[in-house]
Amino acid sequence: MEDPPAADPRAQEFADRLRGPVDAADPEPEPPPAPDPPPASVPPPVPALRRPSPTGGVPGGSGGGLLALPLELLLRICGFLAAREVRAVLPRVCRALRDVSRDAVAWRVRLRRRARGALPVLEEKDFDPAAACVELEEHLQRWGGGGRHAPLLPRPRPLRLRGHRPPPAGGSLCVSGARDRTVNLWDLRQLGGAQSGPTVKALGSEPGGTHKGWVWCLAAAGTTLCSGSWDSTVKLWDLEAEGQQCGEIRERAAVLCLSFCPDAIITGTYDKTVAAYDPRAAPQAPVRSYKPHSSAVLALAADDRLIVSGSEDRTLVVIDRRADGVLQRLQLQHYLLSMSYRGTQLWAGDNQGRVHVFGNSDGRFRAERRFDVGHRLQITGLWQNEGSLYTTSTDRTMRIHVPTDPPRTICSWTHDDVLNGISVEGDVVAAASGGLSVEVWKFGG
Repeated sequence: MEDPPAADPRAQEFADRLRGPVDAADPEPEPPPAPDPPPASVPPPVPALRRPSPTGGVPGGSGGGLLALPLELLLRICGFLAAREVRAVLPRVCRALRDVSRDAVAWRVRLRRRARGALPVLEEKDFDPAAACVELEEHLQRWGGGGRHAPLLPRPRPLRLRGHRPPPAGGSLCVSGARDRTVNLWDLRQLGGAQSGPTVKALGSEPGGTHKGWVWCLAAAGTTLCSGSWDSTVKLWDLEAEGQQCGEIRERAAVLCLSFCPDAIITGTYDKTVAAYDPRAAPQAPVRSYKPHSSAVLALAADDRLIVSGSEDRTLVVIDRRADGVLQRLQLQHYLLSMSYRGTQLWAGDNQGRVHVFGNSDGRFRAERRFDVGHRLQITGLWQNEGSLYTTSTDRTMRIHVPTDPPRTICSWTHDDVLNGISVEGDVVAAASGGLSVEVWKFGG
């Protein structure tokens, strides 16, 4: 029989506090409403497509065969092809079909029809409707039937998943950290094979586990992985060298969240501190350190310019890395536990089960939307891109959505314990549970 995880009273007390009942608070002001849709009796306006040439066919066409069809009919035919094929294959056929495959208006019309709602939620200057269409259609193919295209593959040895990042080969490794103080490396290439399960390797040489405290967070960039723990350390691991340790950061308090940019490791700790480290330096010393919160730092997101942190003090703080100072502080009614950041938008889940969308304009964030996506308790994990949205919660459910305004839920999956996080990379989706298990869906072959 497997030994129970080693006790860590401080970590257990903190976890219990986060999962406890939500304190009563004043009603949160609603973000600005979205523009009113057109009346139901009037169809939404659709921008006019480019008109066909005077000969009745596609501009640039030869005047015969498929290219002689009106543009509207040709676009209708393309609607029966997968978006990825339209985007990747048609441009190779001829110049006329290349122009058809790059029609931005046609892609926006197709995206709205597939999404059955407003997408994107916030308009972006460089939004690519063709790329969003590819993501959305493959997302719907995978989960539109309740996930039947991706059989659940439970791990033979239960561990709590806190992150998943593949090596350059793509989708072949999964990393998990747990209350047993161990970080495990799983080889997913054996999923679905004749063997009983994927090969697993515990990182580190410590006799009691990878760390001396609960492993609370993971992050990765390229082939370097870092793990944060209640032992107040962040350990760095080289995945190309079979998981050999390649560095260590010593903090003054438990490490609760991590963000790994190509040029910096950002840490958020129990003692209200956000720090940035150069992963190339040895030993690792903080390049910058900030104390922008009055309570523990629970969630982080970062890029080459900004650090965004959420805290138990119910604030969202934006730090300008170049100016080396706090750029903005937003007071919230509830604290954020998970973030997904793509430069112009920040999606975040709070401790009441709501999803928040913040717009970023030149480093200034503004609360734009707040959605009820069906969770009854805290949202512990959130992942979003142009065409998909995943959320996990302590209500024991993982919910899969289309990221429209409001999000449309297409699938829900219930676990027998709380869910602590979600990770999506390529064709692999992994969910972490408080029951010390990792649940993995692998799409494709």
